[in-house]
Amino acid sequence: MGSRMNTLPERKLSIAYGDEVIDFELLESPSRTQKILIKVYADCRVVVSTPLNTDDKTIIEAVKQRSRWIYKQLREFREQSKFITPRQYKSGESHFYLGKQYQLKVLHDDAKPKGVKLLRGRLQVNTLDTNIESIQSHLNEWYRSRAKIIFEARLQHILEQALWVEDQPNIRLMTMRTQWGNCSPSGVLTLNPHLVKAPTICIDYVILHELCHLVEHNHSERFYQLLTQVMPDWEIVKERLDHMAVKFFNQTC
Repeated sequence: MGSRMNTLPERKLSIAYGDEVIDFELLESPSRTQKILIKVYADCRVVVSTPLNTDDKTIIEAVKQRSRWIYKQLREFREQSKFITPRQYKSGESHFYLGKQYQLKVLHDDAKPKGVKLLRGRLQVNTLDTNIESIQSHLNEWYRSRAKIIFEARLQHILEQALWVEDQPNIRLMTMRTQWGNCSPSGVLTLNPHLVKAPTICIDYVILHELCHLVEHNHSERFYQLLTQVMPDWEIVKERLDHMAVKFFNQTC
């Protein structure tokens, strides 16, 4: 998650683990907890968030202490990426929606409305333009439209549990490379439309995570206590989402 952290990576460091060199990007974030946080993304980027003015020796030591875990995450993502092939946007291809896989069917029928329909277990795209970009554009537009509807519905459901939220937050969509969502200081929830490809429980987790930031801006102990109170198994859900990300983004390491 990237709530309230928009700082871009400033520089890189590396450590050795066995015969491998692990490079990682550094983020200095004044709004985070005073802990050093390490995240491994589905595209095999390792990002380390640190308090301001943390010296390199302290950072490297913290990363070394988690090196076995980092290496395991990288290995798992690389294994997953072996089975990921670039999208061709052709009939028969598999695409995700709400955690399920649907077969793509591409039509070129000028007698039918152009666009995407979820029909009889298939994602049916009708377009007169046969190039990949056109089919991809139709699908992306459909995902965004579905994401807006699904996210609004899930937010309504979650607000029944999130009793600390006084006013219903606005939702905006933004495609992000490394974040599922974030929460602005004014309380606007920004969610990645790719998230609509994930199971509903994963969508709920991301929304709850961001709503918790309305109370606690940092990833503090209080933040995680609140998150655990409303979703006791959030760590399992988060791990499930993280490991599916490579499929949703169709990324390779």
